Amino acid sequence: MTSLTLGSLAIPLPHVLLYLGFFAALFAGWIAGRARKANPEAALFAMLIGGLLAARFAFVARYAEQYFATPLSIVDIRDGGFLAVPGIVAAALTGGLLAWRKAQLRRPLAIATLVGACVWGGGNAVVAALDRSQQLPELTVLDLHGQPVELRALDGRPLVVNLWASWCPPCRREMPVLEAAQRNRPEVRFLLVNQGESAEAVQRFLREQGLSETAVVLDSGNRLGQATGSFGMPTTLFYDASGRLRHSQMGELSAASLEYGLGQLKDTN
Repeated sequence: MTSLTLGSLAIPLPHVLLYLGFFAALFAGWIAGRARKANPEAALFAMLIGGLLAARFAFVARYAEQYFATPLSIVDIRDGGFLAVPGIVAAALTGGLLAWRKAQLRRPLAIATLVGACVWGGGNAVVAALDRSQQLPELTVLDLHGQPVELRALDGRPLVVNLWASWCPPCRREMPVLEAAQRNRPEVRFLLVNQGESAEAVQRFLREQGLSETAVVLDSGNRLGQATGSFGMPTTLFYDASGRLRHSQMGELSAASLEYGLGQLKDTN
């Protein structure tokens, strides 16, 4: 499952877990700080901001080559480019410094941090365990000429599955990134699975954008999104050579976040 749906709105699951963890920390800190009249709210916000900035800077530094071509994309956090460990370290250091400066904050801030970390970390652990147990669904889709394509027709290569539609602006923006990856990474199989559109509409879009039809297939009933719990677009699913899900991302891919996802596949080989 990559997202949580609220009506017509789909929210990436990592964002949901972060929000839940942070609000749990705020509530726990408020409860713990009432007796001491020391609400750690400001400190928690400082930890959150410091952690996010460090996580982003670390990701950009790791994939500097990809960001170098388009420097403005460094501030475009829609690509989901964050590294958790540097962010956690920065948040802990920020909290430790603030607690050292104000003794009355130490107990409520420690309780709030523990509660928030348990909610966020526990939620991520459960989701990761569920995701890692997912196999590539046994579905048949159609290519642009009406020929069947078996998703589980594995050929010994890892598989990147992208769910997209031509009316989706972030889907349109990331298509050149995926097309370039197809050319440069022949050791990886790509399937760009259009959700719910006709072959004529998809072919017209590809012609207008000067994009290749290679690896584009049609899922007219949106069955793949339902089978994988991917209710928002674009969503990209990274499967290893045996068809097991190793990483997923809801939202627009950049060259850097695509490279990160491919790196998760390397780590399993």
